[in-house]
Amino acid sequence: MLGLDGGTFQLLNPLMAAGELPFLRSLVNRGVSAPLMSVYPSKTIPAWYSFATGLDPGALGIFGFTEPNGGPGKSRLVQGYRPAEAVWDQLSRQGHRVGVLNFPLRAGYPINGYLIPGMFGENPATYPTDVRARLKEGLGEPLVAELPLYRESERREWLSLATRGVLQRAASAEFLQDAFHPDFLFVLLRETDRVEHQHWVECARDPARMPADLLEFWRAVDTACARIDRVFRAQGEPAVTLVISDHGHGPAGAEFFTNRWLLEEGFLKLKPGAEPRRRKLLSRFLLASEKYASTRRMVRAVADRLRSDGSERHMDRWLGGDASFEAMAAKIDWDQTEAISYPVPEGIYLNPYRRDRTAKKDRDTLDQIRRRLEAYPRAHIEVFDPREIYREVRSVAAPGLLLRVNGMETDLRMDFSYPDTLLARRPGFFYGSGVHRADGILIAAGNGSAHGAQVGPLSLLDVAPTVLEGMGLTPPPAMAGRSFGSWLGTSPA
Repeated sequence: MLGLDGGTFQLLNPLMAAGELPFLRSLVNRGVSAPLMSVYPSKTIPAWYSFATGLDPGALGIFGFTEPNGGPGKSRLVQGYRPAEAVWDQLSRQGHRVGVLNFPLRAGYPINGYLIPGMFGENPATYPTDVRARLKEGLGEPLVAELPLYRESERREWLSLATRGVLQRAASAEFLQDAFHPDFLFVLLRETDRVEHQHWVECARDPARMPADLLEFWRAVDTACARIDRVFRAQGEPAVTLVISDHGHGPAGAEFFTNRWLLEEGFLKLKPGAEPRRRKLLSRFLLASEKYASTRRMVRAVADRLRSDGSERHMDRWLGGDASFEAMAAKIDWDQTEAISYPVPEGIYLNPYRRDRTAKKDRDTLDQIRRRLEAYPRAHIEVFDPREIYREVRSVAAPGLLLRVNGMETDLRMDFSYPDTLLARRPGFFYGSGVHRADGILIAAGNGSAHGAQVGPLSLLDVAPTVLEGMGLTPPPAMAGRSFGSWLGTSPA
Protein backbone atom coordinates (compact mmCIF):
# COMPACT_ATOMS: atom_id res chain seq x y z
CA MET A 1 0.00 0.00 0.00
CA LEU A 2 1.30 3.40 -1.04
CA GLY A 3 -0.24 6.48 0.57
CA LEU A 4 0.01 9.77 -1.33
CA ASP A 5 -1.18 12.31 1.19
CA GLY A 6 -3.64 14.66 -0.53
CA GLY A 7 -3.28 12.83 -3.85
CA THR A 8 -5.76 13.90 -6.52
CA PHE A 9 -6.43 12.80 -10.09
CA GLN A 10 -6.77 16.47 -10.98
CA LEU A 11 -2.97 16.65 -10.85
CA LEU A 12 -2.01 13.04 -11.51
CA ASN A 13 -4.05 12.48 -14.67
CA PRO A 14 -2.38 15.24 -16.73
CA LEU A 15 1.05 14.15 -15.48
CA MET A 16 0.34 10.52 -16.39
CA ALA A 17 -0.99 11.53 -19.83
CA ALA A 18 2.18 13.53 -20.44
CA GLY A 19 4.34 10.50 -19.65
CA GLU A 20 5.79 12.01 -16.47
CA LEU A 21 4.50 9.28 -14.11
CA PRO A 22 5.16 6.02 -15.98
CA PHE A 23 4.80 3.70 -12.98
CA LEU A 24 1.47 5.08 -11.77
CA ARG A 25 0.24 5.09 -15.36
CA SER A 26 1.18 1.42 -15.71
CA LEU A 27 -0.83 0.60 -12.57
CA VAL A 28 -3.87 2.38 -14.02
CA ASN A 29 -3.51 0.51 -17.33
CA ARG A 30 -3.23 -2.94 -15.79
CA GLY A 31 -5.58 -2.42 -12.83
CA VAL A 32 -8.49 -0.31 -11.66
CA SER A 33 -8.82 3.33 -10.64
CA ALA A 34 -11.56 5.26 -8.90
CA PRO A 35 -12.20 8.43 -6.93
CA LEU A 36 -11.84 7.61 -3.24
CA MET A 37 -14.17 9.77 -1.18
CA SER A 38 -12.76 10.85 2.15
CA VAL A 39 -14.51 11.07 5.49
CA TYR A 40 -15.51 14.44 6.90
CA PRO A 41 -13.72 16.45 8.13
CA SER A 42 -11.39 15.57 5.25
CA LYS A 43 -8.19 16.18 7.15
CA THR A 44 -5.03 14.17 7.58
CA ILE A 45 -5.58 12.72 11.05
CA PRO A 46 -9.28 11.75 10.99
CA ALA A 47 -8.92 10.55 7.39
CA TRP A 48 -5.81 8.37 7.79
CA TYR A 49 -7.09 7.00 11.10
CA SER A 50 -10.44 6.17 9.50
CA PHE A 51 -8.64 4.38 6.66
CA ALA A 52 -6.46 2.41 9.07
CA THR A 53 -9.29 1.25 11.34
CA GLY A 54 -12.28 1.14 9.00
CA LEU A 55 -14.15 3.30 11.54
CA ASP A 56 -15.49 6.76 10.76
CA PRO A 57 -14.61 9.85 12.83
CA GLY A 58 -17.81 9.52 14.86
CA ALA A 59 -16.88 6.02 16.03
CA LEU A 60 -13.27 7.06 16.66
CA GLY A 61 -14.15 10.36 18.33
CA ILE A 62 -11.48 12.05 16.20
CA PHE A 63 -12.50 15.07 14.13
CA GLY A 64 -9.23 16.93 13.52
CA PHE A 65 -5.64 17.27 14.66
CA THR A 66 -6.62 18.37 18.17
CA GLU A 67 -9.03 17.42 20.91
CA PRO A 68 -10.25 19.20 24.08
CA ASN A 69 -7.83 19.11 26.99
CA GLY A 70 -8.89 20.98 30.10
CA GLY A 71 -10.56 24.36 30.39
CA PRO A 72 -11.54 27.01 27.82
CA GLY A 73 -9.09 27.36 24.97
CA LYS A 74 -7.13 24.25 25.99
CA SER A 75 -6.46 21.44 23.54
CA ARG A 76 -3.84 18.85 22.66
CA LEU A 77 -2.80 16.89 19.61
CA VAL A 78 -4.85 13.75 19.09
CA GLN A 79 -3.05 10.95 20.91
CA GLY A 80 -3.87 8.15 18.44
CA TYR A 81 -6.62 5.83 17.23
CA ARG A 82 -6.16 3.20 19.93
CA PRO A 83 -7.92 1.27 21.53
CA ALA A 84 -9.34 0.82 18.01
CA GLU A 85 -7.23 -1.53 15.88
CA ALA A 86 -5.64 -0.74 12.54
CA VAL A 87 -5.64 -3.32 9.74
CA TRP A 88 -1.98 -4.04 10.49
CA ASP A 89 -2.85 -4.79 14.13
CA GLN A 90 -5.41 -7.38 13.05
CA LEU A 91 -3.07 -8.89 10.46
CA SER A 92 -0.27 -9.03 13.03
CA ARG A 93 -2.46 -10.92 15.51
CA GLN A 94 -3.16 -13.53 12.82
CA GLY A 95 0.55 -14.16 12.26
CA HIS A 96 1.18 -11.91 9.26
CA ARG A 97 4.38 -9.87 9.29
CA VAL A 98 3.65 -6.20 8.68
CA GLY A 99 5.61 -3.07 7.90
CA VAL A 100 4.31 0.47 8.48
CA LEU A 101 6.50 3.41 7.46
CA ASN A 102 5.81 7.11 8.12
CA PHE A 103 2.19 6.75 9.29
CA PRO A 104 1.13 9.70 11.53
CA LEU A 105 1.47 8.32 15.06
CA ARG A 106 3.07 9.71 18.19
CA ALA A 107 4.92 6.46 18.93
CA GLY A 108 5.29 2.91 17.69
CA TYR A 109 4.06 -0.09 19.65
CA PRO A 110 4.70 -3.85 19.67
CA ILE A 111 3.69 -5.53 16.43
CA ASN A 112 4.75 -8.52 14.36
CA GLY A 113 7.09 -6.57 12.12
CA TYR A 114 8.03 -2.91 12.30
CA LEU A 115 6.29 0.45 12.81
CA ILE A 116 8.09 3.75 12.16
CA PRO A 117 5.83 6.74 12.88
CA GLY A 118 5.99 10.01 10.98
CA MET A 119 4.66 13.56 11.16
CA PHE A 120 4.76 14.04 14.97
CA GLY A 121 8.28 15.14 15.85
CA GLU A 122 11.64 14.19 14.39
CA ASN A 123 12.36 11.12 16.50
CA PRO A 124 9.16 9.41 17.69
CA ALA A 125 9.64 6.02 19.32
CA THR A 126 9.69 3.15 16.84
CA TYR A 127 9.06 -0.56 17.07
CA PRO A 128 11.40 -2.32 17.37
CA THR A 129 13.07 0.42 19.40
CA ASP A 130 16.36 0.11 17.51
CA VAL A 131 14.94 0.12 13.99
CA ARG A 132 15.50 3.85 13.42
CA ALA A 133 19.19 3.52 14.28
CA ARG A 134 19.49 0.44 12.05
CA LEU A 135 17.78 2.24 9.20
CA LYS A 136 19.92 5.35 9.58
CA GLU A 137 23.06 3.20 9.50
CA GLY A 138 21.79 1.23 6.51
CA LEU A 139 20.96 4.38 4.54
CA GLY A 140 24.13 6.16 5.54
CA GLU A 141 22.29 9.42 6.21
CA PRO A 142 19.91 11.01 8.74
CA LEU A 143 16.21 10.39 8.23
CA VAL A 144 14.24 13.22 6.61
CA ALA A 145 11.50 14.37 8.99
CA GLU A 146 8.34 16.40 8.34
CA LEU A 147 8.99 19.36 6.08
CA PRO A 148 9.51 22.70 7.87
CA LEU A 149 7.19 25.66 7.35
CA TYR A 150 7.60 27.02 3.83
CA ARG A 151 9.36 30.28 3.01
CA GLU A 152 9.54 31.55 -0.56
CA SER A 153 13.11 32.70 0.02
CA GLU A 154 14.00 29.05 0.74
CA ARG A 155 11.99 27.49 -2.08
CA ARG A 156 14.93 25.69 -3.67
CA GLU A 157 16.06 24.06 -0.42
CA TRP A 158 12.48 23.22 0.65
CA LEU A 159 11.54 21.47 -2.60
CA SER A 160 14.90 19.71 -2.69
CA LEU A 161 14.19 18.38 0.82
CA ALA A 162 10.69 17.28 -0.25
CA THR A 163 12.14 15.41 -3.24
CA ARG A 164 14.87 13.82 -1.13
CA GLY A 165 12.23 12.81 1.44
CA VAL A 166 10.09 10.78 -0.96
CA LEU A 167 13.16 9.05 -2.43
CA GLN A 168 14.42 8.26 1.04
CA ARG A 169 11.09 6.60 1.89
CA ALA A 170 11.75 4.28 -1.06
CA ALA A 171 15.28 3.54 0.12
CA SER A 172 13.94 2.91 3.63
CA ALA A 173 11.31 0.50 2.35
CA GLU A 174 13.96 -1.36 0.36
CA PHE A 175 16.23 -1.73 3.38
CA LEU A 176 13.40 -2.75 5.72
CA GLN A 177 11.92 -5.23 3.24
CA ASP A 178 15.21 -7.07 3.17
CA ALA A 179 15.43 -6.99 6.98
CA PHE A 180 11.83 -7.90 7.90
CA HIS A 181 10.16 -9.42 4.80
CA PRO A 182 6.65 -8.14 5.67
CA ASP A 183 3.76 -9.54 3.63
CA PHE A 184 1.74 -6.38 4.30
CA LEU A 185 3.48 -3.05 3.73
CA PHE A 186 2.16 0.52 4.07
CA VAL A 187 4.36 3.50 3.16
CA LEU A 188 3.09 7.08 3.39
CA LEU A 189 4.50 9.95 1.34
CA ARG A 190 3.47 13.03 3.31
CA GLU A 191 5.36 15.46 1.11
CA THR A 192 2.70 15.37 -1.63
CA ASP A 193 0.19 17.13 0.60
CA ARG A 194 2.65 19.77 1.73
CA VAL A 195 3.70 20.57 -1.84
CA GLU A 196 0.07 20.81 -3.01
CA HIS A 197 -0.85 23.11 -0.12
CA GLN A 198 1.97 25.48 -0.91
CA HIS A 199 2.23 25.26 -4.71
CA TRP A 200 -1.23 24.27 -5.96
CA VAL A 201 -1.44 27.00 -8.60
CA GLU A 202 1.86 25.94 -10.19
CA CYS A 203 1.15 22.20 -9.82
CA ALA A 204 -2.22 22.59 -11.55
CA ARG A 205 -0.65 23.96 -14.73
CA ASP A 206 -0.27 21.90 -17.85
CA PRO A 207 2.82 19.68 -17.29
CA ALA A 208 4.63 21.46 -20.13
CA ARG A 209 4.32 24.71 -18.13
CA MET A 210 4.97 23.32 -14.66
CA PRO A 211 8.16 24.69 -13.03
CA ALA A 212 11.10 22.30 -13.33
CA ASP A 213 11.54 21.85 -9.56
CA LEU A 214 7.91 20.77 -9.12
CA LEU A 215 8.08 18.45 -12.12
CA GLU A 216 11.20 16.89 -10.61
CA PHE A 217 9.31 16.36 -7.35
CA TRP A 218 6.40 14.53 -9.01
CA ARG A 219 8.80 12.37 -11.01
CA ALA A 220 10.48 11.45 -7.72
CA VAL A 221 7.10 10.46 -6.27
CA ASP A 222 6.53 8.10 -9.21
CA THR A 223 10.06 6.70 -8.92
CA ALA A 224 9.63 6.12 -5.17
CA CYS A 225 6.35 4.28 -5.72
CA ALA A 226 7.97 2.09 -8.40
CA ARG A 227 10.92 1.21 -6.17
CA ILE A 228 8.73 0.30 -3.21
CA ASP A 229 6.47 -1.81 -5.40
CA ARG A 230 9.41 -3.58 -7.03
CA VAL A 231 11.14 -4.53 -3.78
CA PHE A 232 7.88 -5.81 -2.27
CA ARG A 233 7.03 -7.93 -5.32
CA ALA A 234 10.60 -9.30 -5.39
CA GLN A 235 9.49 -11.75 -2.69
CA GLY A 236 8.03 -13.76 -5.56
CA GLU A 237 4.54 -14.29 -4.17
CA PRO A 238 1.28 -13.02 -5.73
CA ALA A 239 0.79 -9.39 -4.71
CA VAL A 240 -1.74 -6.59 -4.91
CA THR A 241 -0.68 -2.94 -5.02
CA LEU A 242 -2.98 -0.20 -3.74
CA VAL A 243 -2.23 3.51 -4.10
CA ILE A 244 -4.59 5.67 -2.05
CA SER A 245 -4.92 9.16 -0.64
CA ASP A 246 -6.61 10.36 2.51
CA HIS A 247 -8.36 13.23 0.70
CA GLY A 248 -8.01 15.30 -2.44
CA HIS A 249 -6.83 18.83 -3.07
CA GLY A 250 -7.88 21.93 -4.95
CA PRO A 251 -7.36 25.69 -5.18
CA ALA A 252 -7.92 27.82 -2.10
CA GLY A 253 -10.83 30.23 -2.37
CA ALA A 254 -12.32 32.15 0.53
CA GLU A 255 -11.75 32.13 4.29
CA PHE A 256 -14.67 31.74 6.72
CA PHE A 257 -14.17 32.73 10.38
CA THR A 258 -16.63 30.60 12.29
CA ASN A 259 -16.23 32.26 15.70
CA ARG A 260 -16.56 35.69 14.09
CA TRP A 261 -19.90 34.54 12.63
CA LEU A 262 -21.02 33.23 16.03
CA LEU A 263 -20.05 36.57 17.56
CA GLU A 264 -21.96 38.59 14.96
CA GLU A 265 -25.05 36.38 15.37
CA GLY A 266 -25.00 36.69 19.17
CA PHE A 267 -24.21 33.06 19.99
CA LEU A 268 -20.75 34.01 21.28
CA LYS A 269 -20.19 36.95 23.63
CA LEU A 270 -16.94 38.76 24.36
CA LYS A 271 -16.22 40.83 27.43
CA PRO A 272 -16.17 44.62 26.89
CA GLY A 273 -12.98 45.84 25.23
CA ALA A 274 -11.87 42.32 24.39
CA GLU A 275 -10.66 43.12 20.87
CA PRO A 276 -7.75 45.61 20.79
CA ARG A 277 -8.19 48.53 18.42
CA ARG A 278 -4.74 48.04 16.94
CA ARG A 279 -5.75 44.54 15.84
CA LYS A 280 -8.61 45.96 13.77
CA LEU A 281 -6.31 48.58 12.26
CA LEU A 282 -3.67 46.00 11.39
CA SER A 283 -6.12 43.61 9.76
CA ARG A 284 -7.66 46.39 7.68
CA PHE A 285 -4.21 47.52 6.54
CA LEU A 286 -3.21 43.98 5.55
CA LEU A 287 -6.36 43.47 3.52
CA ALA A 288 -6.03 46.90 1.89
CA SER A 289 -2.43 46.06 0.92
CA GLU A 290 -3.77 43.51 -1.57
CA LYS A 291 -5.19 46.28 -3.75
CA TYR A 292 -1.84 47.81 -4.74
CA ALA A 293 1.17 46.06 -6.24
CA SER A 294 3.76 47.89 -4.13
CA THR A 295 2.14 47.24 -0.74
CA ARG A 296 1.16 43.72 -1.83
CA ARG A 297 4.80 42.85 -2.55
CA MET A 298 5.97 44.46 0.67
CA VAL A 299 3.49 42.64 2.92
CA ARG A 300 4.11 39.28 1.25
CA ALA A 301 7.86 39.71 1.61
CA VAL A 302 7.56 40.56 5.30
CA ALA A 303 5.18 37.66 5.92
CA ASP A 304 7.61 35.29 4.18
CA ARG A 305 10.56 36.44 6.29
CA LEU A 306 8.60 36.03 9.52
CA ARG A 307 7.20 32.61 8.59
CA SER A 308 9.51 30.44 10.67
CA ASP A 309 10.16 29.44 14.26
CA GLY A 310 7.07 31.25 15.57
CA SER A 311 8.41 34.66 14.54
CA GLU A 312 5.32 35.46 12.47
CA ARG A 313 2.98 34.92 15.41
CA HIS A 314 5.28 36.81 17.79
CA MET A 315 5.38 39.84 15.49
CA ASP A 316 1.65 39.60 14.79
CA ARG A 317 0.96 39.52 18.53
CA TRP A 318 3.18 42.54 19.13
CA LEU A 319 1.62 44.55 16.30
CA GLY A 320 -2.04 43.75 16.82
CA GLY A 321 -2.56 41.57 19.85
CA ASP A 322 -3.02 37.80 19.78
CA ALA A 323 -6.34 37.01 18.09
CA SER A 324 -6.06 33.21 18.26
CA PHE A 325 -8.93 31.42 19.95
CA GLU A 326 -6.58 30.24 22.70
CA ALA A 327 -5.65 33.84 23.54
CA MET A 328 -9.22 35.13 23.21
CA ALA A 329 -10.68 32.38 25.40
CA ALA A 330 -10.00 34.43 28.54
CA LYS A 331 -11.90 37.35 26.98
CA ILE A 332 -15.06 35.35 26.20
CA ASP A 333 -18.07 35.84 28.46
CA TRP A 334 -18.65 32.18 29.18
CA ASP A 335 -21.84 32.80 31.19
CA GLN A 336 -23.51 34.40 28.15
CA THR A 337 -21.95 32.42 25.30
CA GLU A 338 -24.06 29.66 23.77
CA ALA A 339 -21.68 28.14 21.23
CA ILE A 340 -18.06 28.23 20.02
CA SER A 341 -15.96 26.73 17.24
CA TYR A 342 -13.05 24.99 18.99
CA PRO A 343 -10.89 22.86 18.83
CA VAL A 344 -11.90 21.81 15.28
CA PRO A 345 -12.76 24.69 12.90
CA GLU A 346 -15.35 22.60 11.02
CA GLY A 347 -17.23 22.07 14.27
CA ILE A 348 -19.80 24.07 16.23
CA TYR A 349 -19.64 23.16 19.91
CA LEU A 350 -22.16 24.05 22.58
CA ASN A 351 -20.57 25.97 25.44
CA PRO A 352 -19.80 23.30 28.09
CA TYR A 353 -19.26 25.97 30.78
CA ARG A 354 -22.70 27.58 30.63
CA ARG A 355 -24.61 26.79 33.83
CA ASP A 356 -28.18 27.12 32.55
CA ARG A 357 -27.92 24.50 29.80
CA THR A 358 -30.80 22.11 29.28
CA ALA A 359 -31.41 19.50 26.59
CA LYS A 360 -34.17 21.64 25.08
CA LYS A 361 -32.03 24.79 25.06
CA ASP A 362 -29.20 22.89 23.41
CA ARG A 363 -31.49 21.58 20.66
CA ASP A 364 -33.01 25.02 20.11
CA THR A 365 -29.58 26.66 19.90
CA LEU A 366 -28.28 24.15 17.37
CA ASP A 367 -31.48 24.46 15.32
CA GLN A 368 -31.12 28.25 15.23
CA ILE A 369 -27.44 28.08 14.27
CA ARG A 370 -28.18 25.58 11.53
CA ARG A 371 -30.99 27.61 10.00
CA ARG A 372 -28.98 30.82 9.98
CA LEU A 373 -25.86 29.22 8.53
CA GLU A 374 -27.82 27.53 5.77
CA ALA A 375 -29.39 30.91 4.95
CA TYR A 376 -26.03 32.72 4.92
CA PRO A 377 -26.17 34.80 1.71
CA ARG A 378 -22.47 35.08 0.83
CA ALA A 379 -21.49 31.41 0.69
CA HIS A 380 -22.99 27.96 0.28
CA ILE A 381 -22.84 26.42 3.76
CA GLU A 382 -23.80 22.81 4.38
CA VAL A 383 -24.57 21.97 7.99
CA PHE A 384 -24.59 18.41 9.34
CA ASP A 385 -25.61 16.85 12.58
CA PRO A 386 -22.79 14.31 13.20
CA ARG A 387 -25.46 11.62 13.64
CA GLU A 388 -26.49 12.23 10.02
CA ILE A 389 -23.09 11.37 8.53
CA TYR A 390 -21.65 8.81 10.97
CA ARG A 391 -22.94 5.37 11.91
CA GLU A 392 -22.58 6.30 15.56
CA VAL A 393 -21.12 9.09 17.66
CA ARG A 394 -19.30 7.74 20.70
CA SER A 395 -17.43 10.77 22.02
CA VAL A 396 -19.05 13.29 24.36
CA ALA A 397 -16.53 15.78 22.93
CA ALA A 398 -18.04 15.53 19.44
CA PRO A 399 -19.20 18.82 17.86
CA GLY A 400 -22.90 19.56 17.89
CA LEU A 401 -22.75 20.49 14.19
CA LEU A 402 -20.26 20.19 11.34
CA LEU A 403 -19.87 22.77 8.55
CA ARG A 404 -18.70 22.52 4.97
CA VAL A 405 -18.42 25.81 3.07
CA ASN A 406 -18.45 26.09 -0.74
CA GLY A 407 -17.65 22.41 -1.20
CA MET A 408 -14.44 22.79 0.88
CA GLU A 409 -13.08 25.48 -1.43
CA THR A 410 -13.47 27.86 1.51
CA ASP A 411 -11.16 27.23 4.44
CA LEU A 412 -12.58 27.44 7.97
CA ARG A 413 -10.75 29.29 10.74
CA MET A 414 -11.29 29.67 14.49
CA ASP A 415 -9.39 32.90 15.20
CA PHE A 416 -10.62 36.49 15.46
CA SER A 417 -7.87 38.05 13.30
CA TYR A 418 -10.14 39.80 10.78
CA PRO A 419 -13.25 41.92 11.24
CA ASP A 420 -15.32 40.17 8.55
CA THR A 421 -16.83 36.70 8.76
CA LEU A 422 -15.90 35.94 5.16
CA LEU A 423 -12.83 36.92 3.19
CA ALA A 424 -14.14 36.27 -0.30
CA ARG A 425 -10.62 35.74 -1.63
CA ARG A 426 -7.67 34.28 0.27
CA PRO A 427 -5.07 37.06 0.69
CA GLY A 428 -1.71 36.45 -0.95
CA PHE A 429 0.17 36.77 2.35
CA PHE A 430 -1.67 33.72 3.72
CA TYR A 431 0.12 30.37 3.66
CA GLY A 432 -0.12 28.50 0.35
CA SER A 433 -2.61 28.31 -2.51
CA GLY A 434 -4.22 24.87 -2.02
CA VAL A 435 -6.78 23.37 0.36
CA HIS A 436 -8.27 19.92 0.85
CA ARG A 437 -11.12 18.39 -1.14
CA ALA A 438 -13.13 15.26 -0.38
CA ASP A 439 -12.24 13.27 -3.51
CA GLY A 440 -9.00 11.35 -3.17
CA ILE A 441 -7.55 8.57 -5.32
CA LEU A 442 -7.52 4.80 -5.57
CA ILE A 443 -5.27 2.99 -8.04
CA ALA A 444 -5.04 -0.77 -7.64
CA ALA A 445 -3.45 -3.60 -9.56
CA GLY A 446 -3.00 -7.26 -8.79
CA ASN A 447 -3.63 -10.79 -9.90
CA GLY A 448 -7.07 -10.98 -11.43
CA SER A 449 -7.82 -7.25 -11.46
CA ALA A 450 -9.73 -5.80 -14.38
CA HIS A 451 -7.33 -4.09 -16.80
CA GLY A 452 -7.79 -0.34 -17.13
CA ALA A 453 -11.17 -0.37 -15.40
CA GLN A 454 -12.54 2.89 -14.03
CA VAL A 455 -15.12 2.22 -11.36
CA GLY A 456 -17.54 4.48 -9.52
CA PRO A 457 -16.58 6.43 -6.42
CA LEU A 458 -15.47 4.32 -3.48
CA SER A 459 -15.13 5.33 0.16
CA LEU A 460 -11.91 5.58 2.13
CA LEU A 461 -13.74 3.39 4.66
CA ASP A 462 -13.91 0.59 2.05
CA VAL A 463 -10.14 0.09 2.03
CA ALA A 464 -9.68 -1.63 5.42
CA PRO A 465 -12.26 -4.38 4.80
CA THR A 466 -10.80 -4.91 1.32
CA VAL A 467 -7.31 -5.40 2.74
CA LEU A 468 -8.49 -7.79 5.46
CA GLU A 469 -10.59 -9.82 3.04
CA GLY A 470 -7.72 -9.98 0.56
CA MET A 471 -5.44 -11.31 3.32
CA GLY A 472 -7.94 -13.99 4.29
CA LEU A 473 -9.55 -12.34 7.32
CA THR A 474 -13.22 -11.53 7.91
CA PRO A 475 -13.73 -7.77 8.37
CA PRO A 476 -15.24 -6.94 11.79
CA PRO A 477 -18.93 -5.89 11.69
CA ALA A 478 -18.04 -2.52 13.25
CA MET A 479 -16.25 -1.43 10.08
CA ALA A 480 -18.32 1.10 8.19
CA GLY A 481 -17.18 0.24 4.64
CA ARG A 482 -17.49 -2.73 2.31
CA SER A 483 -14.86 -4.65 0.39
CA PHE A 484 -14.24 -3.93 -3.29
CA GLY A 485 -11.97 -6.99 -3.55
CA SER A 486 -14.01 -8.43 -6.43
CA TRP A 487 -12.52 -5.70 -8.67
CA LEU A 488 -9.03 -6.87 -7.74
CA GLY A 489 -9.61 -10.59 -7.95
CA THR A 490 -8.98 -10.94 -4.19
CA SER A 491 -12.53 -11.46 -2.96
CA PRO A 492 -13.40 -15.01 -1.88
CA ALA A 493 -16.75 -14.51 -3.63
